[in-house]
Amino acid sequence: MSDLPRKAVTRTAKLAALPLGFAGRATWGLGKRIGGKSAELVAREVQQRTADQLFKTLGELKGGAMKLGQALSVFESALPEEIAGPYRAALTKLQEAAPPLPARTVHGVLAERIGEDWREYFLEFEDTPAAAASIGQVHRAVWHDGREVAVKVQYPGAGEALLSDLTQLSRFARLLGPLVPGMDIKPVIKELRDRVSEELDYELEAQAQQEHAAEFEDDPDVVIPQVVHQSDQVLVTEWIDGIPLSEVIAEGTAEQRDRAGQLLARFLFSGPARTGLLHADPHPGNFRLLPPAAEEEGQTEEDGGPVGSWRLGVLDFGTVDRLPGGLPRNIGDSLRLALEGDAAGVYGLLRAEGFVKESIDLDPDAVLDYLLPIIEPTQVEEFTFSRGWIREQAARIADPRSPAHQLGRQLNLPPSYVLIHRVTLSTIGVLCQLGATVRLRDELEAWLPGFLAEDTETEDTETVDAAAEGTEYAEEEGEPEGEPVQA
Repeated sequence: MSDLPRKAVTRTAKLAALPLGFAGRATWGLGKRIGGKSAELVAREVQQRTADQLFKTLGELKGGAMKLGQALSVFESALPEEIAGPYRAALTKLQEAAPPLPARTVHGVLAERIGEDWREYFLEFEDTPAAAASIGQVHRAVWHDGREVAVKVQYPGAGEALLSDLTQLSRFARLLGPLVPGMDIKPVIKELRDRVSEELDYELEAQAQQEHAAEFEDDPDVVIPQVVHQSDQVLVTEWIDGIPLSEVIAEGTAEQRDRAGQLLARFLFSGPARTGLLHADPHPGNFRLLPPAAEEEGQTEEDGGPVGSWRLGVLDFGTVDRLPGGLPRNIGDSLRLALEGDAAGVYGLLRAEGFVKESIDLDPDAVLDYLLPIIEPTQVEEFTFSRGWIREQAARIADPRSPAHQLGRQLNLPPSYVLIHRVTLSTIGVLCQLGATVRLRDELEAWLPGFLAEDTETEDTETVDAAAEGTEYAEEEGEPEGEPVQA
């Protein structure tokens, strides 16, 4: 591929061909069944062919198409195994790589954005990309001061491509729905579109990454690469080695999986509390499991040192949610009251925050019954996340015959919670892919405001009383209503 396909007609044609391909394979499958093949075998062949075309197209187009593929990939563990199998390999490819841009295009961007003398900034520069993602690709290099660095180069025309793709994808979002049962794809696409301008702005990304790097500089568990240089369409950061989380998922030991899962949960909840920012792109390609610092110096045991001292490397801060006060206190309050069995208190908080609209009346006990299976990981000292568990939750909510499905359709997701909701679900999806045993309560107690009862009795009483009296959801003129929680 010579360049990122930028012409709207070309990209639209490729994307528009996807639903036609789905229909064609269904017809092909029917023919195979008439020819005598079993329904199960034919279904698997159709799924495999669908996966190959879908993710080959998304990967080649990069832009918004690939961004959607990455967003969907973290939900792979929610799919039934008979469907997940054919898709898993194709999904994982999108987390780490895509067809690269040729060297001449990369050199042209560097010359335009850094200067014609761009090579003087580097002692070495590898033309073959180390990784490729939705709007840019990363090259390994050595900075002029000797530091190993990652050079992130934005694809020419990426902004135009992102907007074009997401507009086109939204037109047949329903056809993508079967990839993740129980999930409405359209709000995901809408939210991705809303974040495009921020992700394209490498100055904003550099600021977010540097704030994290400064806060976590001496942290024993989390490693954030320092920003070395930033200009329009080019971002240079320190290089970090380590095991990609996708490899830990595929072939990591139980100890590595548990350690990666614990640190992922810790970063999810500690990041907003420490920086006022939420890393909002938690797919496995953005994380590395790093050996202990002492191991790198050859000072640990031959077995590589205790897994419990391994660290989590975090990459790509192009998408963040700005939460100056950390995660909203109402999340912790609601979780605590749910664990205490206080149905009225939980319902009051959800109503006050807009999760239950003023025009809707629900049974508080039914709402609590809906929530308790979802928050099961917070009810115990440690919880083993698994594909089986998340499939059970997805099936419960997706089944139109179930009470959970009917109730979920009546709940609302306020706009201010959309990104938090997606990041939380995505992180849970990765934990289930890892099959990690995690002490989630430890992280909630340490970092989530309102989760512990200490020093909160007065505030809790005032909040719940106000909600119980019918505190009105701020549905002022012009305020968006949010999305269904089913999304």
